[in-house]
Amino acid sequence: MSDLSKIPVTVITGFLGAGKTTLIRHLMANPQGKRLAVLVNEFGTAGVDGDILQSCADENCPAENIVELANGCICCTVADDFIPTIEALMALPQRPDHILIETSGLALPKPLLKAFDWPAIRSRITVDGVIALADAEAVAAGRFAPNVDAVEAQRAADDSLDHDTPLSEVFEDQIACADIVLLSKADLAGEAGLAAARAAVEAEAPRRLPILTMTEGVIDPRVVLGLNAAAEDDLHARPSHHDGHDDHEHDDFESLVIELGEVENAEALQEAILHLARELNILRVKGYVAVAGKPMRMLVQAVGERLRAQYDRPWGDAPRRSQLVVIAEHDDIDEPAIRAVLGA
Repeated sequence: MSDLSKIPVTVITGFLGAGKTTLIRHLMANPQGKRLAVLVNEFGTAGVDGDILQSCADENCPAENIVELANGCICCTVADDFIPTIEALMALPQRPDHILIETSGLALPKPLLKAFDWPAIRSRITVDGVIALADAEAVAAGRFAPNVDAVEAQRAADDSLDHDTPLSEVFEDQIACADIVLLSKADLAGEAGLAAARAAVEAEAPRRLPILTMTEGVIDPRVVLGLNAAAEDDLHARPSHHDGHDDHEHDDFESLVIELGEVENAEALQEAILHLARELNILRVKGYVAVAGKPMRMLVQAVGERLRAQYDRPWGDAPRRSQLVVIAEHDDIDEPAIRAVLGA
């Protein structure tokens, strides 16, 4: 890469638990000869995704090339956080060939794209493409369906569909801003589910978009990197619900960090997490758990009632502690009730 050329950036968006971190891990493992850097934006102060990616660092994407911003949505803290961080990545002794940005599940992509027009970085960086991940099974279930009649038909079974939630606007803005949409967790959706999800995405897209399926974050990097979209130059083609507004609020969402210490019964904890989704409307739970008698830490990732727990690496010299990040809409965060369920 010439020193005069712009560094391409891929912005990866997607609702909570859509699989953004899993996709980035795959791209890090298959860099196509590129030296990568990664910027991770977490919702809440306790970072989990950044730690997961740090554990995957190698010569193609060393630890110093992986930066986490956990003190606010980067589309809202552009001047204070995003611009300085991008400048720091571009100033690394070995300049990255490509930068991956994992936005929080609540981020609106368009305000972030506008930041690439800032004079401090515009001549040195470009948005290679915006990749939107959509959980195929969730979309197929009609959670973000644009068809009002379909939503009405589900009211009796799901009270949360009785109104248009902010979550649907986030989903729609992410689709509208994308260059490619990846239907993640395709194996869970089935053929009929994938067809329904594809139709829902097409109904939201303001223009014809490639819609591809993906399982476990695996997709040919040549498909999603090297798009040369220069997305910062065609913002007019990427409409947003928030066009004309200078900012947006995330007051509808709240995160809570729960410290548990060592856990005696991993299965009981997993059942408690599922209970949070079923009974307390918790959207997302993620974190690490120290299980008594186990030398490895247990990584927990839950999206609604879908939960995955796996032992990912030894604790080593790190303190053995359990820390879970719980995310829900503001009105559903009942801290005493959540702590009671988790035994905190």
